[in-house]
Amino acid sequence: MQKLIELIEQVVSGLGFELVTVEGSPRGRLLRVFIDIARGVTVDDCEAVSNQLTRVFEVENIDFDRLEVSSPGLDRPLVKPADFERFAGADIRLRTRTPIGNQRNFTGVLKGLRDGAVVIDTGKEEFPVAFDDVEKARLAPKF
Repeated sequence: MQKLIELIEQVVSGLGFELVTVEGSPRGRLLRVFIDIARGVTVDDCEAVSNQLTRVFEVENIDFDRLEVSSPGLDRPLVKPADFERFAGADIRLRTRTPIGNQRNFTGVLKGLRDGAVVIDTGKEEFPVAFDDVEKARLAPKF
């Protein structure tokens, strides 16, 4: 899967987009590719990336049944260290792999990265979470 992700990232970045994440079904029959760009992702952007990936997958003999390309949405996942720096100041939901004080789920303001740890301010206190201990993190938009 890592080689596939590297290939997808090369194609996506070559078209001027950021690869947010790739999800696959257990047997690799469905591929979901989430892309982003500062101006916002359009349907035409998704179509262009989908067409290009389809052609590359044919050349590389990558077997799949369905390819979905979309924007990450308002509750964008935070995956890479750069994401935690870029979205500092935003409200997020974060789940840790191991409990911190009997708690694994945190909601608060992302303070960024400090010494390899994601820092989240819950309003009561700041929690540093080792980057490798972050199981899942997403923006938490306010409506």
